[in-house]
Amino acid sequence: MKHNEFCQSCSMPLEPKMAGTEKDGTLSKEYCTYCYQNGEFTSPSMTLEDMKVLVRNEMQKRNISDDVIQRAVGALPHLKRWRSQTLNA
Repeated sequence: MKHNEFCQSCSMPLEPKMAGTEKDGTLSKEYCTYCYQNGEFTSPSMTLEDMKVLVRNEMQKRNISDDVIQRAVGALPHLKRWRSQTLNA
């Protein structure tokens, strides 16, 4: 999958039915509905570390293998939402 096929906040596969929305109601091409609605992040104060915990916990609830979880969490710093935080860290 290309980078735009994953939410650029949580790394979830970005299928049209799971896309977030822009202010004008159009579907976001970058973010899922859990992370982004009406042109804004649903948790604007969330940090990269918070997202790592959330992703890990949600994937563990779904009995996803540890290696897949590690890859998903490892990808987070490279996503659009978090790049500036990792560059400034």
